[in-house]
Amino acid sequence: MTDSGTTAAAADWQAWQRSWDRQQEWYMPDREERFRIMLDMVEALVGTAPRVLDLACGTGSITARLLDRFPRATSTGVDLDPALLTIARGTFEGDARVTFVTADLTDPDWPAQLPYDSYDAVLTATALHWLHRDPLAALYGQIADLVREGGVFLNADHMTDETTPRINEAERALRHARRERARQEGALDWADWWQLAAKDPVLAEPTARRFAIFGEHADGDTPSAAWHAKVLRARGFAEVRPVWCSPSDTLVLALK
Repeated sequence: MTDSGTTAAAADWQAWQRSWDRQQEWYMPDREERFRIMLDMVEALVGTAPRVLDLACGTGSITARLLDRFPRATSTGVDLDPALLTIARGTFEGDARVTFVTADLTDPDWPAQLPYDSYDAVLTATALHWLHRDPLAALYGQIADLVREGGVFLNADHMTDETTPRINEAERALRHARRERARQEGALDWADWWQLAAKDPVLAEPTARRFAIFGEHADGDTPSAAWHAKVLRARGFAEVRPVWCSPSDTLVLALK
């Protein structure tokens, strides 16, 4: 029960999921395409009933699409954000296929909190760019230990090729102009969405805790896809390559 007398059960979790999706699509109009390719690769390499680790899961966007496509799959969602985890837990409450774990991925012992020692697939999207290179490389080593032999890791995120600065700037300018037009037409950006969450009787308290943990913005790195591939190979994956890309983002697949 919250201080306002509103129970979490009364929240419209599907409405919050739709709102989160629309806000994320403001930044990534091709968001569903990257999810589709991600799950195509899961099916191709580990089948249609995988045990999945949804890494930095947020509201459970990957888990929702995973279970919709593969009803026999199971998912462990891991995140530190108390507000997004509140939405995720509310959304999947009662679904025995889904478990959520609160953990800090920069804590060396976070894998000990997981319910399983190994996974068929570890999936993440637009989340790990808040880490700098050294902690991200260390995390990749932990992920390699969690993926079974023949299993996969897929990371869709901002990956910047610093060898093409003029192309990068032109693409960035176009992308930001399109975002601004969408915002003028009523689309919510990141800050707008969090302002709504802060006013919600169920999400206000976990949102306050979220900003106490993370602050306003992440301050990580966005190295190139080639950097990710090199580090993943060095950390124990046998084959690594991009399987999808947009002008700003890449989906890298690593096979154990």
